Amino acid sequence: MEQNILCEVNNCKYWHSGNKCSADEIYVVSHKGKQASNSEDTDCKTFIPEV
Repeated sequence: MEQNILCEVNNCKYWHSGNKCSADEIYVVSHKGKQASNSEDTDCKTFIPEV
């Protein structure tokens, strides 16, 4: 399945030009248990800083 996932965090290992995410999987969690009210309530756990 083709994915079109955008990311503006250009110091992430999976960031590529055009703000494209190259990770095979994306893992997103909520700060408030199993539900979130808006995007600020979530975090991308896929993020790995580029060294």
